[in-house]
Amino acid sequence: MKQFFKQSTVTAAMVLLLTAISLQSAMAETARTPSPEGATVSISNIKDGDVLPATFVVKFAVTGMDVVPAGENKPNTGHHHLLIDVDSISSASLPLPATDNIIHYGAGQTETEITLKEGKHTLQLMFADYMHVPFNPVVMSKQIDITVVDESKEKKAKK
Repeated sequence: MKQFFKQSTVTAAMVLLLTAISLQSAMAETARTPSPEGATVSISNIKDGDVLPATFVVKFAVTGMDVVPAGENKPNTGHHHLLIDVDSISSASLPLPATDNIIHYGAGQTETEITLKEGKHTLQLMFADYMHVPFNPVVMSKQIDITVVDESKEKKAKK
């Protein structure tokens, strides 16, 4: 009998834990802010296939919306996020995580200087609302492929 109650208690605790995790997950998802029809973002100074030095400037462009710092909840506004070597985001209903590959420009920046390791990379720009949640529909640039070269190696090779 003791064994039955022990198993029942463990099972009940597991069910309660899984329920709490599910509820927390559902609560974390937020209603997405609508984006105006025709809103777009792009990387204005780099083209698909460009070969770049390790450190370079990325310029952000947006049409149909205005750039404001994160936290400012005004209609048709948001801020930029640069996705580096990111194939997809986990959920468009959750705030974008701040990682080495998803860079937030929450102060309202419209350009940045980044440094990448030598090799092939992808860049993509996403515009998000005041809480870092992607708009509905998502306002995202096309992903572009770039190649980063180490200019110091090339200079040494030419000597």
